[in-house]
Parts: sequence; C-alpha cells; structure tokens
Amino acid sequence: MVTQAYLPPREEYDKYLDKIWESHWLTNNGELHDKLAKKLEEYLGVSNVTLFVNGHSALDVVFKAMNLTGEVITTPFTFASTTHAIVMNGLTPIFADIKPSDCTIDEEQAESLITPRTSAIVAVHVYGCPCNVSALADIARRHHLKLIYDAAHAFGVKVDGKGIGSFGDVSMMSFHATKVFNTIEGGALLYDDASYTRIFNLYKNFGITGPEHVEAVGLNAKMNEFQAAMGLAVLPHVDEEIKKRKALTEAYRSGLKGIPGIRFLGDMKNVEHNYAYFPIFVDESEYGRTRDELFEALGEQNVFPRKYFYPITSDFECFKGRYDYLALPNARYAADHVMTLPLYGALQIDTAKDIADMIREMAK
Repeated sequence: MVTQAYLPPREEYDKYLDKIWESHWLTNNGELHDKLAKKLEEYLGVSNVTLFVNGHSALDVVFKAMNLTGEVITTPFTFASTTHAIVMNGLTPIFADIKPSDCTIDEEQAESLITPRTSAIVAVHVYGCPCNVSALADIARRHHLKLIYDAAHAFGVKVDGKGIGSFGDVSMMSFHATKVFNTIEGGALLYDDASYTRIFNLYKNFGITGPEHVEAVGLNAKMNEFQAAMGLAVLPHVDEEIKKRKALTEAYRSGLKGIPGIRFLGDMKNVEHNYAYFPIFVDESEYGRTRDELFEALGEQNVFPRKYFYPITSDFECFKGRYDYLALPNARYAADHVMTLPLYGALQIDTAKDIADMIREMAK
C-alpha cells in the first residue's frame, strides 16, 4: 500500500491508557493532552501549540478566529481540506499556480492576484517541501495580509534550522494516521503570538468560557486523551521513522535515476526534510506509458501508489463550472502526471528497490 500508519510498541501506549483508566478523564484538556502540547512545542521549536481533534477542524478554526473576509489567495494543488475550509467559512479562494520545482505556490503569481478584497494568503507545504517562506512573509507584510500555512505534510521540517511552524502567522499540522507523526486522528495550530491561544481554545470548545457563559459560536474540535496518548507514545520514535523514510527515499532515487520520463523531487537547500512522501512525475512522451497506465500496471503487481493530488481542488465536482476559466498549467500538469509511491518506515529497502525496478522494466 502507499502508506501504513506507524504504531508504537503496544506496552508504551498501554501505560498511557492506564493513566486514563485511573483518572477517568477522557477529554476536555486532560493531563495527557496538555503534556503532548508541551512536548510538541519543544520538538517542533515553536512557542505555542493548540491541539485539535483533526487538522481540518484546526484550519477551520484559524479562519474563524482571524475574522478573514473576502478573498484568500491559495493553491489548488492540495488536499480537499484546504479549499473546503476556505469555502465553508464564506471566503473566496483565489487560486495561484504552483512551481514545477517543488509543487508549492508560485509566490510571484500569488502577489499579482492581490486585490483590495484580499485578506490572507493560505499556502501549502507540499510533500514536506516548504514554500518560499521568506518571499511570502515579505509579500504578506507589504500588503498587510495574514499568512497562514497548511503544514499538514511538514511535521519536523526545518528551514535554516528553524521549525516550519515558526513561519507565518499560524501553521496547521495534521496528525492523521497516514502522517509521519500521528495521534490516530488529530491536528494542531502552531504560532508565536500567545494572544491567539484564548481565541483558538474558545472556538474549539463551542465558545464556552464557563458553566453559564458562551462568548462565541464555536464547534467541538477538542483532542481527546486517547489521541493524546497515541501522540505521546509515537513522538519518541519519530526521528527513527524519518531516518527510515530517508533511506527509502534514497533507494527510490537511486533505482529510478536515469529512467527517461520519470522525474522526482530532490532535497532542498538549507531544508531538513521529513521524507513524508515520494512523488514521481510520469512524462508519457519519454516513458512510453501514461501515469494512469503505469498506475494500473503497478496495481497488477500488488503495488498500490496514489494519484496525490489528483484532481486539483478547483476541478472538484462540487465546484463544477466555477473555476473552469483558470489556466493553472503547472498545477494541472502535476495533477495529471503525479503518483506517490509506497513510503513508510516499516517498508523494506529491498521492496523499494523492487518497485523502482518494476517502473524501469515497465517503460515502453
């Protein structure tokens, strides 16, 4: 399969479950919840972490809490959650194209799309490849815009030695089962400005501030103790998981090198990667097969990659007809040619080599 959730040693999870049974505290900012938030602040190198039941709820809350209005500039080359959270908050997504080099938002085009109605830039660190954080920070500062990052793929990534969550106004991380670090389901908002903490906690708990006081219209987006327990058990193993993923990535790169029509991403300068995904891009004019043909051929060999991301979010059926006029050539090319190969710590190096050999042999 394209991914496999990391599970810690059973006894390490069980010791946290024992604490839950002793306390009978299952949710609402329990001891494990608060402990995990502190440990993540330390590991990720950020000042503040607010935990959520999932990443999508975290993204939804940040848009509400920041009182964004009008238009937000974003990317169509992302998971559905990014665009859905924008639209469900009554905002208009303005789609900028991506850069072929790393699939992140084209910051120059993003700036060209700013209008008086623009309130924020919502950029996505794709496959763990960070956006041009310095350029986007400069654009946001000059135009007085909020800068929000969807960092769902970027757990543990560093740029120039700084944790990825320390850039922009706020970053959202996903702790879904498929991610490098998981809390079964889960997510977080990362930020430096401590004044956000109260409003984020307010919105994630129905807007309740006391037994008889509700200050805002919020939702139920709290992380429970079972999720926090999983996070606490997984966190000590994250560095080893990333190390294994790096070795697998190097095996793929070595095995796929030189195959006509197969392109893959390399490491970025001054970036500490987490090797969350291994995407390849299939050019049928050189490879001899389309991406979809290779996808089917691998499936016949019990190798199940993923077309991730396909289609781009602006082409979803739920938005039919709304964004057809947009060119977005780089994003559409990537979506039509991309395929992420199996990558997770428990995958054997020899299996990655075998998959690379299959792809070489399947070329026409």
